[in-house]
Amino acid sequence: MNRRVFSVSAALLGATGALTSALPAWAQAGGQLREGTDYVRLPKPVSTNVPAGKVEVIEFFWYACPHCNSFEPMFENWRKVQPDTVVVRRVPVAFQQNNNFVPLQKLYYTLETMQRLEDLHLAAFAAIHRERRRLNSDEAIFDWAQSQDVDIEEFKKVYNSFSVSNAARRASQLQDEYGVEGVPSLGVAGKYYTDGTMARNLANALQVVERLVALELAGG
Repeated sequence: MNRRVFSVSAALLGATGALTSALPAWAQAGGQLREGTDYVRLPKPVSTNVPAGKVEVIEFFWYACPHCNSFEPMFENWRKVQPDTVVVRRVPVAFQQNNNFVPLQKLYYTLETMQRLEDLHLAAFAAIHRERRRLNSDEAIFDWAQSQDVDIEEFKKVYNSFSVSNAARRASQLQDEYGVEGVPSLGVAGKYYTDGTMARNLANALQVVERLVALELAGG
């Protein structure tokens, strides 16, 4: 699948003509989304824990996924221009409970706890995909974190904490509740799920998310 990286919203893009040929039929015609084609409705709603009048959007990702690496700058630009009514979360997945996934889940939640996501989230992607570092073990992650001017003793303490382990377990549970089969993918309002395959590409998937958010804010 073509995973081209470009922004979605007019505020980021400026001109949309170049995207027309890549858009699904509903977008070109200004029509309705097609449930079961552009997105799926979850058979059982997932609790979102966001205030009334707000809609949660989740990005499911894996640091070692090349498609996630390509998508992340686009998603980050999209996230930054969302209104206060949209609560954006990232959830690192674990398709197998082994050292290929769990350490990277714990890396994300450690950076989040230490309030270092703003400067190190994209850096973690770069370490894997540009610098070719294999961050697939605790020690490899500790070595990388130390190279990023992180208090390594504090990092290890947080990384090995119960709260981070619990966050990783909750992430895997949420992944199962949404029925995530691949990444990157997107969940909306605890009710809907879409990805680049359903929407034809990831830019379209963000448009689907925007339409679903608007639907929820209008009362579903």
